[in-house]
Amino acid sequence: MIRFLTLLLSLASLGWSLPAAAAVTMSFHSFNGSVLLGRYPHTFVVLQGTLDSTGQAVNENYGFTAKSVSTRILSGPVEHDISIEPPKYITSTNRHFSVKLTDAQYNQVVAEMKAWRDAPGKYYSLDSRNCIHFVGRMAQIVGLKVDYPQNMLRKPKKWLNHITGLNPQLGAKPIG
Repeated sequence: MIRFLTLLLSLASLGWSLPAAAAVTMSFHSFNGSVLLGRYPHTFVVLQGTLDSTGQAVNENYGFTAKSVSTRILSGPVEHDISIEPPKYITSTNRHFSVKLTDAQYNQVVAEMKAWRDAPGKYYSLDSRNCIHFVGRMAQIVGLKVDYPQNMLRKPKKWLNHITGLNPQLGAKPIG
C-alpha cells in the first residue's frame, strides 16, 4: 500500500511540474480615429502567445489599409497594404474580444494575411474591401459569425460591437 501511495504521489508531482499548455490568442481591436489627429477609424487583430507545436513565440498584429491616404479612396479601389502597429499605439485602442487559436488556425490567419497583402493591383476599397472586411475574414477563420451591415462599413468600433452581439459565446460586452 505504501508503494502504491508513493507511486501515486510521484505521478501527481510529475503532472504538477508539466509546463502550461501553449496557445496563441487573437484579439480584435478598433481605433476610434480622428481626422484632426491624422488617424482614421481602423480595426485590426493582435496575435500573442506561443505555438503548441514548436514553442515559437508569437507577437504580431495585422490590419488592412490603403497604401496611401488620398481622396482617390472615395472613388474606387486603390493600392493596399498590411499595417503593423507599434505597441504604444495598440495600448490606446479598444480591445473588443479575444479568442484562442489552434496552431492550424494561426497558420491559416497568417496565410490569409499574406494573400491579402500580396494580391496584385488595387485591392483596397472603402466600401467593399477595407479593414473591416479583413478583420471579418480573420473572425471567420476561427468560426465566428460575421456580416457587414452597410451602415457600419466605415465604423470599426460599431462593427466590432455588432460582431460581439452576433457571437454571445465570446462572453464579451460592447464597448461604449
